[in-house]
Amino acid sequence: MIMSTKVYRTLSEKIWFYTHRVLCGLILLFLITPILAIVPLSFSESSFLVYPIEGFSLRWYESLFNSPSWMLGLKNTLIVAPIATFIAMVLGTLAALGFNHANFRGKAFLMSLLISPMVVPVVIVGVAAYLFFAPLGLANNLLLLILMHAVLGVPFVVITVLATLEGFNQNLYKAALSLGASPMRAFFKVTLPIIAPGVISGGLFAFGTSFDEVVMTLFIAGPDQYTIPRVMFSGIRENLSPAIAAVATLLILCSIVMLLTLEWLRGRAARTVSGA
Repeated sequence: MIMSTKVYRTLSEKIWFYTHRVLCGLILLFLITPILAIVPLSFSESSFLVYPIEGFSLRWYESLFNSPSWMLGLKNTLIVAPIATFIAMVLGTLAALGFNHANFRGKAFLMSLLISPMVVPVVIVGVAAYLFFAPLGLANNLLLLILMHAVLGVPFVVITVLATLEGFNQNLYKAALSLGASPMRAFFKVTLPIIAPGVISGGLFAFGTSFDEVVMTLFIAGPDQYTIPRVMFSGIRENLSPAIAAVATLLILCSIVMLLTLEWLRGRAARTVSGA
């Protein structure tokens, strides 16, 4: 006998069903409209960020890629962000593995200290970094900027990897050890492939944090170490050019790619857990 699965709703339930979805749609529209409003302005031929748009042109994208300051900022950003992300992924993964396996007094305090850069305002971290490193002659250095961006990215990696390790079956690692694998080989062959979605997700968050960071750069970077966000900050303060809208549009595209990647990794992690 086949049972019907059709759900019969009352009139009030139907009204709430559609009202809830309309409200969610309006909230989403309210949140995303200010972001999308900048995109058409990047194609405007006007020298001002104004609506209505009188004509469309790619002149601001051409100006962007022909500008020495924008290109230097892009170069520094593409140096700082990937290296800082890699350092954050390595240190964050090791820290998460340590917190997951070890139980010791003060673990909660150490965990709070580790994720504090995620909670403490960046301006405080920037001031503290400047006051500590400037007397040592390490300020105005690209290496210091990379290290401080890595510090800001480590908490994201720790949190995502710890969340992934919650569903990790430790018996798989123990089985690899019992079959003669060294701890290092067992980690790279068994543990890392399974927790890779968490590591990559944390890395993407760390990359986005580094790519978008301007406060830390203002404090510890020199005149030749400015990044894309710092150029944007200077442009907004000194001369509001539609080239900033072009950069913002490219950053929006990068954010969309990152979000799609995170969603793909979330689905992959869910399939891995269900398969296990």
